[in-house]
Amino acid sequence: MSSISQRVLNWVGSGIAIIGIVFVAFRLHNYWGGIDLSQIAAEAWAFILGLAVLYGAANLLLALAWWHLLIHFDVQATRLWAIKIYGVSQLAKYVPGNVFHLAGRQAMGMAAGVPGKILAKTSLWELGLIAVAGLFYGWLVLPLIFPDFPSLISFFLLCGTVWGGAYLLSRIIGSPVAASFLWQIFFLAVSGGIFAALLRVIRDSLDYHIQTWLLIGGAYIVAWLAGLVTPGAPAGVGVRELILLLLLNGLVADGDLLRAVLLGRLITIAGDFLFFVAAFLIPAKFCVLEKKYG
Repeated sequence: MSSISQRVLNWVGSGIAIIGIVFVAFRLHNYWGGIDLSQIAAEAWAFILGLAVLYGAANLLLALAWWHLLIHFDVQATRLWAIKIYGVSQLAKYVPGNVFHLAGRQAMGMAAGVPGKILAKTSLWELGLIAVAGLFYGWLVLPLIFPDFPSLISFFLLCGTVWGGAYLLSRIIGSPVAASFLWQIFFLAVSGGIFAALLRVIRDSLDYHIQTWLLIGGAYIVAWLAGLVTPGAPAGVGVRELILLLLLNGLVADGDLLRAVLLGRLITIAGDFLFFVAAFLIPAKFCVLEKKYG
């Protein structure tokens, strides 16, 4: 690839990332205006800030999942290279169309010398694996649909299918793909836990047992999956909220759930932005490809 082509691809990738920043700013402004700040105590805000930092750190799990897919396709890159490319491009998922973060990553990866076909394959595998991971968490919402279904059994079904899925991926396709799948499973678990913890802060009187955490976390992940597979919804905006309201109706008061949804959006957007900043600041000298292509 010529140096001119590499520069153009870098500009394209950087431009998409900048557009993502603009859309994130609009999203933050809109969500902030929809929250009644007077009902949230100062210590609760400190906890919410901590959840945003935790969510930003959890993005590392997704970056590592992508890195393992690169390994599967024989792209010999450092972890920091994968984290930087993934983190800088990720904000563009808030741009309407729900594909611009993938386009930005594609452009940046090609500018670094990775073949476009390989990058496209990793994106397809990433989407497919995380969709399956989110689908497995659907076991946790069965007690919300069928009240007599035991939460403990739904949890064991989740564990069994995750173990079985990882085992089959490792044996049939390769251990890097299985590792990618497990990193995504862990990311979704953290995301669901963050939302459940947020609801706990908003509603101190909510009786929280392990079953409650599983139900709320599972509902959040299923709602996230619905937003992921909905074409054109930037970062699943609107779709997640609708599914959450439907699944948690009766378990959580509508007012509390709506506040949690809005604050949850603030947490994910702020966390994504923090991860973007951290990835952007990784020195280029640590972000190298150990194998050159073309």
